[in-house]
Amino acid sequence: MIPIGDDNYGRTTTPYVNYILIALNLLVFIIFQGAGNNLEFTYAFSTVPQEIISGEDLVTENQVYIESTTGQQFIIPGLQPTPISVYITLLTAMFMHGGWAHIGGNMLYLWIFGDNLEDRLGHGRFLAFYLFTGLLASLSHVAASVLLGDNLLIPSLGASGAIAGVLGGYLLLFPRNRVRVIMVRVVTQVRAIFAVGLWFVLQLVGGLGSVTGSSDGVAYAAHIGGFIAGLALIKLFDIKTG
Repeated sequence: MIPIGDDNYGRTTTPYVNYILIALNLLVFIIFQGAGNNLEFTYAFSTVPQEIISGEDLVTENQVYIESTTGQQFIIPGLQPTPISVYITLLTAMFMHGGWAHIGGNMLYLWIFGDNLEDRLGHGRFLAFYLFTGLLASLSHVAASVLLGDNLLIPSLGASGAIAGVLGGYLLLFPRNRVRVIMVRVVTQVRAIFAVGLWFVLQLVGGLGSVTGSSDGVAYAAHIGGFIAGLALIKLFDIKTG
């Protein structure tokens, strides 16, 4: 089930912050990450759990990868020097992605669900909510990696955790909104509580294999942590109930 739109009939403001966030994510991915090819930049500004725990910047050796079908060798860079505090990578990693499918899916969800939340919260509070839940999502991934004894040198990146926070807030504020989805090649409408709720259930199920993504590369702990943070904090940011 893929969401492609939602109810916007009650929206009264232009979601400038949401547009800027999408533009920034695309700018960083295309220009600074070289559409995913600039691994040196990516490995310098991603969040590395061990760096967050120790507070120290880590640099590791390059690795040689040999493609099984052709035998061609590729050099995969190790962790690169981070020219800023390693703690700021909790923020920079939120604006980087691993590939076109990764950024495409994330920006689709942000485009659909972010505008309603910004209209409800206001521009400033929406931005604060997005960044704060994103930071909590990243810390959830770090904590899960430590508790489960995973490899703490594997970098993580992506806006998924912050967007999960947006989904959590959206679910609580707009549970009855209609969301247009593609379901089994048919375009239909479902309630947000079903569309977003199903997304969260899938994160829980996916996390049964490895909540930190060591098996399939998806940081489910960040998704789950961001979503719960969104549910827990949205009322504090909601100007209509605060």
